[in-house]
Amino acid sequence: MAEPRWQREGAEPDYRFSLANERTFLAWIRTALALLAGAIAVIQFLPSSALSGLRTAFAAVLAIGGTLLPVVAYRRWSAVQRAMRNDRPLPFTPLLAVVSGVVGLLGAGLVVLAVVS
Repeated sequence: MAEPRWQREGAEPDYRFSLANERTFLAWIRTALALLAGAIAVIQFLPSSALSGLRTAFAAVLAIGGTLLPVVAYRRWSAVQRAMRNDRPLPFTPLLAVVSGVVGLLGAGLVVLAVVS
C-alpha cells in the first residue's frame, strides 16, 4: 500500500510520539471491537420481552458505533500525525464526549430494559 501524500509533509516527528499516537489508535480499535461484542451480547443474552424492539435498537446502535469507530479512529490518527509532522497544535475532537455519552445512555437504558424484562 502506498504511503499517504501527507506523510511527505513536514518533518518526521519523534518516534515516541508516533508510537503513542498508534497506541491510541489501537485503543480505539479495541473499543470498536468491544462495542461489536456488546451488540452481540445484547441480542443473545437480554431476555426477549415486549420491549424486544428496544433491545434490537440498543444492539443496532452498538453495532453501528463499532462499525464507524475504526473509520473515525483512523481519521483522528492521521490528523494527529499531520499536526505533529507540521509542528501544529493537536486537533480537537468531540469523539471522547460523544462515545462516552452514547455508551453511558445505552448502559442506563439497558439497566432499565433488564429490570423491566
